[in-house]
Amino acid sequence: MRLGSDPELLLVDSAGKFVSVIGKVGGTKQQPLQILDLPTGYTVQEDNVALELGIPPCSSAAEYVHALRTCINRALTFVPGLHVSEESAALFPEEELEHPLASVFGCEPDFNAWTGKENTKPQCPDWTLRTAGGHIHVETDLPKEQVIRAMDFYLGVPSVLMDKGDLRKKLYGKAGAYRPKSYGAEYRVLSNFWVQKDNLIEWAWRNTERALELVKSGDAGNYWATCAETIQETINNNEKATAKMLCDKFDLEVV
Repeated sequence: MRLGSDPELLLVDSAGKFVSVIGKVGGTKQQPLQILDLPTGYTVQEDNVALELGIPPCSSAAEYVHALRTCINRALTFVPGLHVSEESAALFPEEELEHPLASVFGCEPDFNAWTGKENTKPQCPDWTLRTAGGHIHVETDLPKEQVIRAMDFYLGVPSVLMDKGDLRKKLYGKAGAYRPKSYGAEYRVLSNFWVQKDNLIEWAWRNTERALELVKSGDAGNYWATCAETIQETINNNEKATAKMLCDKFDLEVV
């Protein structure tokens, strides 16, 4: 198994005010900036008002932690005086949204692994709301939709208890959200909460590994037959009581 990620970070100044990165970093989704003096694959770019990072595929949990920590630390040198917010969603000051790029959102579709259908593009309930994801790129030859369903089980459900930022769910992070990739799949359910601490990065690695093992075992269908709907409702509605029930029943890891 190898994993990558392209986490988005919301930045604040010393007073705790949310600040847009537009015009401060450079780089785009089409042409991310390679971070000099780091191996190929370490990138930085502006994504709307957020700072987006990229890391090369990693082959171990220790390597995953090192890559994310290195990339975050180096990316912050592009924005002196700003710091990473622990929030995965925030209402930005209107003056930080005046640039036209602050109104440009990614338009590449993603899909629902439970239904097989393309997800509807989200409609923002508040034009000042901006969010930050922590997508996991999974290199695997296993069936993509089965892998994403298993990741909902091992990561999406526990994240309801671990991720304190409920605001992002107004736009993103619904159950089964993924993009198929030539190397495997991009799991798009989680916010960026897990990239900010080493033990949470290790948690993401372990439980992605558990998800792949479940799919390889051939037993995944037995789980979906009994709790597929519950898994989806738990993630989509942030149902903490149900998440705890599932975690207790199936020994899902909560850090």
